[in-house]
Amino acid sequence: MTESTAGGPAAPTEAPARRATPTDAIADAYVHRLVALDPLTATSLGLPGHDHAMPDLSPAGIAERTMLDRATLAELAAVEPVDEVDRVTHAAMRERLGLQVELAEDGELERDLNVIASPVQSVREVFDLMPTATAQDWETIAARLSAVPAALEGYQESLRAALAAGNVAALRQVEACLRQSDELADADSSFFTTFVASAQPDGEAPTGALAAALEKGAADARQAYADLARMLGEEIAPDAPREDAVGRERYALWSRYFLGAVVDLDETYEWGLEELARIVAEQQEVADRLYGPGTDITEAMARLDKDPVRMLHGTEALRAWMQATSDEAVAALGGTQFDIPEPVQRLECLIAPTHTGGIYYTGPSADFSRPGRMWWSVPEGVTDFATWREKTTVYHEGVPGHHLQIGQTVYRAELLNLWRRMASWVSGHGEGWALYAERLMADLGFLDDPGDRMGMLDGQRLRAARVVLDIGVHLGKPAPAEWGGGTWDAAKAWEFLKANANMAEEFLAFELDRYLGWPGQAPSYKIGQRLWEETRVAAGRAAQERGEDFDLRAFHRRALDIGSVGLDVLRDALTH
Repeated sequence: MTESTAGGPAAPTEAPARRATPTDAIADAYVHRLVALDPLTATSLGLPGHDHAMPDLSPAGIAERTMLDRATLAELAAVEPVDEVDRVTHAAMRERLGLQVELAEDGELERDLNVIASPVQSVREVFDLMPTATAQDWETIAARLSAVPAALEGYQESLRAALAAGNVAALRQVEACLRQSDELADADSSFFTTFVASAQPDGEAPTGALAAALEKGAADARQAYADLARMLGEEIAPDAPREDAVGRERYALWSRYFLGAVVDLDETYEWGLEELARIVAEQQEVADRLYGPGTDITEAMARLDKDPVRMLHGTEALRAWMQATSDEAVAALGGTQFDIPEPVQRLECLIAPTHTGGIYYTGPSADFSRPGRMWWSVPEGVTDFATWREKTTVYHEGVPGHHLQIGQTVYRAELLNLWRRMASWVSGHGEGWALYAERLMADLGFLDDPGDRMGMLDGQRLRAARVVLDIGVHLGKPAPAEWGGGTWDAAKAWEFLKANANMAEEFLAFELDRYLGWPGQAPSYKIGQRLWEETRVAAGRAAQERGEDFDLRAFHRRALDIGSVGLDVLRDALTH
């Protein structure tokens, strides 16, 4: 099997626009009905008309969205696929919407409470995506602020319904969400206070009715979070289990949801241990190259952190470096390794208004009026940044990672329906691609500097460790002797995480809470990468059986044109 990359064939010409099919009509209608029921999704996707509203987070709201899923599945069953694009749409929607129905039937949506991806966070975080340039923008924000109390009251109804059914999140998650809610309720430091205070519509502070509406909206939102915090403490916490593990049955369901694939969890756990050992050995080789044979890996990373050549000072220097690194990757890869459409060549690198320490990507709007953006949420007081750690992160979030993947899918309006372009997102597909992209950039020579390569390996090591930790704790598997023996639990996971992640303990403490409260999500990165790499091998084998050379650039183009689908659906589409 041969692979054509740089120097390969010219970029393929665009095919004529595909005629929309009955399947496309069903998929498009689903998105329009979904965003009306879930305005948070509308804002996230950049679909207009719902930015003033909040979703109904009560059991009735969950039931209405589940009815939409069931109705759409029934509509799909009544039509036949017209072409290969339709065939993938049918398979992908059956898999995604079917799983959403399963989650609803099992009570998973009513019990939704964790430190990173539950309504506690999403109701607040949507404001980060809202336009703020004009008075009209701030009027929309004021309307949405006024809708926060009803949304969180509905959420409390769902948590009470879950409590009545015995489906309560672990105490660790309840207490952490209570603290987050208290922070958002604090009149002096709340995000809502500082956000409204930052308003400068058309370059001037708001006055009159707009100023009053914003102040009242912020106060109402703070009170809504105060009420949520009180409810979590008084009603939920007393019955919350101390056990973090969710068990094999729940874990298997969430693993399917985050991967869009069925994997052997026991085999995957063993693979995680092997992959972790392989990465550590590669790190040792790099440490030896950097500072001489026998150099401890931790010592090598500490010395890299002190290297003035690899340091940035101040958030503006960080932002500019992110932007320059991203722009260089776009220029180098476009037309050689990837076909990058013109609107996707723009990626905006920004410092986030929050201070969590996370780095994340938000996709473009459907018309690209809002570009794809890479955000760095810099912790308060942090002013120095080591580039060796983060060059691979820029590739992960930008090009050829999330931005190329998501931006190209959004761009393909002539090929894909609205659901395929905008609304379908599978963590194992998306995050697996981003890790695949990191390793690809290393293979292409963009991380040949040993410090940059150490940064890539440091991230890959954490992702491999998460496979072991997540499956180990939630399935109650035996822990290796070097990590305490017995059964995996939070205490063993903490020591294991500290040993395999070169990060501040404050950040790692949050990460551990995230893994324990969001089962199956963290492993989807590394397992997703594994499945992407296996799919590439399978596609190459299929090409060889047809008597063709394997064109890597063409593979990437075809793979990204499919959009974010379950990894089992992806493999089938790329190998048949």
